[in-house]
Amino acid sequence: MFDPDEIPDLKKSVRECAILDRKLLDDLRVEVQSLKSNSRVIKSRSATTVSLVASDGGNNKLIYDPFYFQLVRVVDSNGNKLCLDVISPTTDTDELSKRQFDSDGNPITALGRLMQDLGCQTLSELSPMIPKGSKIRDAPDEVSKSWVLTYRDLCEWAVLYDKICYTRFATHTLIVRDGLLRSKIFSYKVSSKRALFTEMINNMVQAIDKAFKTDRVRIYLVGLAKHSQVLSRYALAMQLEEVFVKGEPKFARVPFELEEKSYMWKEFIWRPDDDLQSQEVNKFSMGHLYLVRFGKLGGDPVWAVDLLPSQSNLDAEIFGYLLADAINGFPVPHYPLCLQRAHEHAQIVGFDMDILQDEVIQAIKDILPDNKKDVVDHQLFNFDHSQNRYE
Repeated sequence: MFDPDEIPDLKKSVRECAILDRKLLDDLRVEVQSLKSNSRVIKSRSATTVSLVASDGGNNKLIYDPFYFQLVRVVDSNGNKLCLDVISPTTDTDELSKRQFDSDGNPITALGRLMQDLGCQTLSELSPMIPKGSKIRDAPDEVSKSWVLTYRDLCEWAVLYDKICYTRFATHTLIVRDGLLRSKIFSYKVSSKRALFTEMINNMVQAIDKAFKTDRVRIYLVGLAKHSQVLSRYALAMQLEEVFVKGEPKFARVPFELEEKSYMWKEFIWRPDDDLQSQEVNKFSMGHLYLVRFGKLGGDPVWAVDLLPSQSNLDAEIFGYLLADAINGFPVPHYPLCLQRAHEHAQIVGFDMDILQDEVIQAIKDILPDNKKDVVDHQLFNFDHSQNRYE
């Protein structure tokens, strides 16, 4: 803890720093003027709205030392299960890759279809963050456990890809991704300059165009994030300058210049083909960034939203559909209801988690010899013996 005598000096130092850095805030207030001049009112529109969400990595871990299992589950806002798998950090990724295909090499999962369309035979080809099977077999202790979360994210992207490219829609549909249309988990082939992420998005854009040409059905794809570096940098300046004046829901396109000042890595920013300045751009981003407030008050939350570059000319229409869904947002106000429903369905808690934990214990017992199975029966799963002092 701070010594009481130190606190006055600390307060003085903080105030001096704020005064010295005032120019930074003044500059930010000037920069957000471009947002204010471009802000537009949102008018509500109706369309089918769907969201796809993977179960959070923090609430679906099944641990019984030395075993660690990660449940990978992707659902939509209607509660439909679109992907279900269980892996561990020591799962052979070569075998995991084979599980996406049948014996004839035809894809049998959404991830398998994505891998086939991108010309990847293994998951390590699809993402550099997925270790090769040989690395897991030969040196499992050197492999980071975080790759299982990358696998979960790949499954979420694959389900989204499968939904757009291999589903026939009957009505105009807005698909909302939890997160921006940007990702650094996909491989970039330096020799051929192939960015698998942008190839995946371009395939979805082609499927969207085909749906409109053949069925006259519009499919809209947006990515919505609660947090972004642009929001973090400009939130205070936006409030001070009243970029979104109260009275109506508003949205504004974020200029490239503001994105460049917010993101350290330029490849995380989409740029048009005629404005490529280095090989670091357009590897991991396929979204035009917008800031949007679905509420009518100045203090209502502002979200970051990515639109496909090919659909940014329809921004007023798309935000109208999003507004209709966000108006009914609960329990988070002014946040798309489809995303909130998808998160509710994706949660693995309570009785469902108890069932899975029991299954982990049973699976461990099944791999033990008969004369050792009772050892597991004598163990208490995740029980803190020190709690006995309260009984």
